This record gives sequence, structure tokens and C-alpha cells, in this order.
Amino acid sequence: MSGDDHHPPLVHVDRSARATRVLAIRQLLIDKGIVTAAEVDDVVAHSQARTPADGAKVVARAWTDGAFCGRLRADARAAVGELGYRLSHDAELAVVENTAEVHHLVVCTLCSCYPTSLLGPPPDWYKSFAYRQRAVIEPRAVLREFGLELPAAMHLRVVDSTADVRYLVLPRRPPGTEGLAQDDLAGLVTRDSMIGVAEAASP
Repeated sequence: MSGDDHHPPLVHVDRSARATRVLAIRQLLIDKGIVTAAEVDDVVAHSQARTPADGAKVVARAWTDGAFCGRLRADARAAVGELGYRLSHDAELAVVENTAEVHHLVVCTLCSCYPTSLLGPPPDWYKSFAYRQRAVIEPRAVLREFGLELPAAMHLRVVDSTADVRYLVLPRRPPGTEGLAQDDLAGLVTRDSMIGVAEAASP
């Protein structure tokens, strides 16, 4: 998977304030007996063990196997299960396919809902208020900041990840990749392309 994901200057993210808030909430949940420290640590470890390379393998399989691609769009949870991936949340996983006519952009307007089981932890910019607001109000401007200029005639559809539905973008397969093996194709799939702020890389 390509590591050249963009990190535009959308906003300054105050990590110290966020970390303080997260630790306070964690301790409150432990103090109230809702969860144990070990349970929290297990969830964090599972999330951090996942990387966008997992999602990239799913995309590469969909690019090379039309039947799998159809199953992925119809029932993504079952389809990724065929590849050994177990989703760590109860939310539905919806896969939206980019085409020559439509491009999808994923945002979580309320918080940071994200398919961590396939992409790992979300990037800081995805969780920022600026991205969550601007992706809805001025999505083309946001994409330009990531270096992606869509044709004016292309329809841009913004999809909102929630506690009930997490979205994964199936980016368009780059031209000139017909002879590549799945592993090589997976290397062209970036995290940002599975969020919709970029295209898959060219070989």
C-alpha cells in the first residue's frame, strides 16, 4: 500500500486537549465499572493492529474478482469475512464504488465513525471539526486541498459515516494495471483513496 497519503493544512489539531479528554473519559468509565482497564486496552490494541493495508487487500480483490465485488457491494460484512476480516463493531459496513461518473467522499459529521477494522485508526484530520464541517459544505474545495481536482461534470456524493453505518470507498482501478497481481494492486491503494480524498496511485 502506498504511504504517500496527503496531509493538507485543513486545521491545527490540538492533540494534547484531545488526549486529556480521552484519558478522562476512559478513567470515568473504569471508575463507574462500565469497562475494565484491560477491556479498554484490548480494544485499543485491536484497533492499532489494523492498518489500511487490510482495506487495500479488499479493494484489490474487488478489482480482480467481479463476483466478489458484487458481493462486497451487496453485503460488505459477509464479503470481507470471506477474506478473514472480522469487523469489531456492530455497525453495517457499506462499500461505495467510485466510477467515471460519480466520486464518493466519506465524512463523519458527528464524531469520527470509521471502519477501523479495515483501515486502522482514523487520521487526525478526519476527526477534526473543520473537515467534518467543510466536507459537507464545500467538498470540492476540501478535495482540492488534498490535491484532487474532479472534473466539473463528475457527480460528487458525500456519505456520512455513523454509529449505524461505516463507509469504505472502492476507488477506481488505475489505468494500465490490467496485468498486475493482487498484491501489486493493493500497493496502489492508499488510505486516503478509501476515504475518498484521493484516487488510487498510478503504477
